[in-house]
Amino acid sequence: MKSRFSDAVLAAISKDKILGIRAGSGSTHRIIGIWAVVVEGRVFVRSWSLKPRSWWRTFLEDPHGMIVVGKKEIPVRAIQTRSERLKDLVSAAYKEKYNKPGEVQYVKDMSQKKSRDTTTELVMR
Repeated sequence: MKSRFSDAVLAAISKDKILGIRAGSGSTHRIIGIWAVVVEGRVFVRSWSLKPRSWWRTFLEDPHGMIVVGKKEIPVRAIQTRSERLKDLVSAAYKEKYNKPGEVQYVKDMSQKKSRDTTTELVMR
């Protein structure tokens, strides 16, 4: 059974535009801000850039990391999403949450196959 985040944590992630994240169990990566959405009570993130040392590629090598919600650091494990149904729901959630003029083009890019294939679920560990 996957560990679930508390309702308060899910609400904060839903409300906040930026989620602090550090990929990998080593502390070589700094905490960065990324976009996150909550779908069916689960937390999902997507990579926009896919650079060689991106958080997403780090999670592929080492699925452990942490997120920062409010002042809390929460240890997480990254699980790559294979479900096309969930990927569709995540795309729709990004479109709904990030709808300001400066965000729309990024959302469009993040709904393309390249970014869509990076859809990652974060679960507590």
